[in-house]
Amino acid sequence: MSVIATLSTLPERALAARAMARDLPSPCISICRMDASSGFCEGCLRTIAEIAGWSRMDDAGKRSVWRAIELRAEAGFGAGSTP
Repeated sequence: MSVIATLSTLPERALAARAMARDLPSPCISICRMDASSGFCEGCLRTIAEIAGWSRMDDAGKRSVWRAIELRAEAGFGAGSTP
């Protein structure tokens, strides 16, 4: 099990992933539902474009998405919260 998988919150996982030198893991947690009001996945807080493009992104692009996820989580998106 990876260290990231053992972390409980999305911001913790994002911070750990962004610190990795390469081969950043996918943020997907297999809760794949798009929130109509925010446009983010309810599980990983990515947009459709981020999800679709993930496999083609380099590590810098993935790190940027992880940072966006961290900011979205800190702003109150996800986990049933309403910002």
